[in-house]
Amino acid sequence: MFTGIIESQSRVSSIQSDRNNLEIGFECPFVEELKVDQSVAHNGICLTVTSIDKGIYYVTAISETLARTNLSYLKVGEYVNVERCLAVGGRLDGHIVQGHVDATAVCDSVQEVGGSWVFRFSYEGGPGRLTVEKGSVCVNGVSLTVVESGKDYFTVAIIPYTYNNTNFNDLKPGSVVNIEFDVLGKYVEKLLMNR
Repeated sequence: MFTGIIESQSRVSSIQSDRNNLEIGFECPFVEELKVDQSVAHNGICLTVTSIDKGIYYVTAISETLARTNLSYLKVGEYVNVERCLAVGGRLDGHIVQGHVDATAVCDSVQEVGGSWVFRFSYEGGPGRLTVEKGSVCVNGVSLTVVESGKDYFTVAIIPYTYNNTNFNDLKPGSVVNIEFDVLGKYVEKLLMNR
């Protein structure tokens, strides 16, 4: 489990195809603290550390993950938001994030508003894909509060700290991001649909 509070950014150092999978190498400030088998969220995607060598750690993304996320768009040199899993007894500063991306969304617009930024994202609607105003949503691993909620779009407001310390500063109209909708909302919706 994660919180959506980004710990750092990891730089993509290598991408290798292995049949239908991708092996991706990353560099980050806490690489020396990682261990093989540890879960780390990358742009909101829970991936397992498979090896560590000379300051670079590696993860494997399988075809199911590649089909649901923006990992296939990654290029060497780009940065992803990273968070290690929540320690038992740790603070839940964001919201409950599983690291299981539901869908991708496209950035429609970025508007600077007096020192903050409003981002609008659109996505393909469907069961389990809903937002509510002032509810939670996870975008590229970042726990955010929904400002405006539509049937197939939502907006979020980004403070300067988040803008400067995540890859939100790289997003522009047309950028593809990972979305994890609020887990509680998904369960409530499924219960109501089955009644």
